[in-house]
Amino acid sequence: MTQVLASSNNPLGAPVQVGILGFGGLGQAASRVLALKTEMKLTAIADQKGYAYNPQGLNADISIASCHAHGSIGYLDDDILSNDTIHELIRRASGVEGYFLALPNLPNTFMASVAQQFIEAGWQGVLVDAMKRTSAVEQLLTLSDELKACGITYMTGCGATPGLLTAAAALAAQSFSEVHSVQITFGVGIANWEAYRATIREDIAHMPGYDVEAARAMTDDEVAALLARTNGLLTLENMEHADDVMLELAGICDRDRVTVGGVVDTRNPKKPLSTNVRVTGRTFEGKLSTNTFTLGDETSMAANVCGPAFGYLKAGIELHRRGLHGVFTAAEVMPKFVR
Repeated sequence: MTQVLASSNNPLGAPVQVGILGFGGLGQAASRVLALKTEMKLTAIADQKGYAYNPQGLNADISIASCHAHGSIGYLDDDILSNDTIHELIRRASGVEGYFLALPNLPNTFMASVAQQFIEAGWQGVLVDAMKRTSAVEQLLTLSDELKACGITYMTGCGATPGLLTAAAALAAQSFSEVHSVQITFGVGIANWEAYRATIREDIAHMPGYDVEAARAMTDDEVAALLARTNGLLTLENMEHADDVMLELAGICDRDRVTVGGVVDTRNPKKPLSTNVRVTGRTFEGKLSTNTFTLGDETSMAANVCGPAFGYLKAGIELHRRGLHGVFTAAEVMPKFVR
């Protein structure tokens, strides 16, 4: 079995080859986050039309510029265009140990189908997603035995929420003998919604009168018209959010005690309200109290998603090297800071 702790300064040893699937706004932000890390290096990127792989590393700025100029990462070096980018990249990029799936889960079965491609390819390593919906995470959980059997460690719900705030809720719950409620409220500011088209459509799917398929079918003009009617704001309440199933699986509380909602401003980078999680419960002395964890208003949505995602990727790599495979959630495993 591979030794996990290669050194006290770098537990992962040599920089781990990491890939990003999906190179829209979130995937491009993830590449910039990786550019600052020494324990991981970006070597593989795929989008709908093509992919790039270089075991020596891919430059984030050059990759982003090429994608903006040509419409696909496939034009970066070797003009690797494909209608089956994920399958071909898995086969070619044998040195990649972990992937961040910066993909929209549209339709709601998409991420599970991506996991199935890795299973069928016989790949072994770590996958991390930042999925939101309860039903989508539940689909991944049904694949846990298959993922375990083929040697894949899958970290699901590992963005901001679910993810960072779910982990914070699990920690905050330790003060209580009984958890009465978990309330997650988020504020997201985006200067240009078109840089996060898929993310905005996933949010629209949570609004009254919409679902995943309806949001997926909307044209950019229809999305723009909706945002014009709401002054660029998406107000989301009582969302189907995977924090509930994740906290229930971790034994924190029943899922019906978890509520998630927030406001997305698609016209301003400043958050319309602060992002926080409030965990209310009763202590062993019988006192009712609330623990609150609040994210700084200056941290962007991209920072709060990509940072934890790679923190969970690091934790997943350590689990994988110990032979622990299958599906894990952000409420079960703490992220590790990536240098």
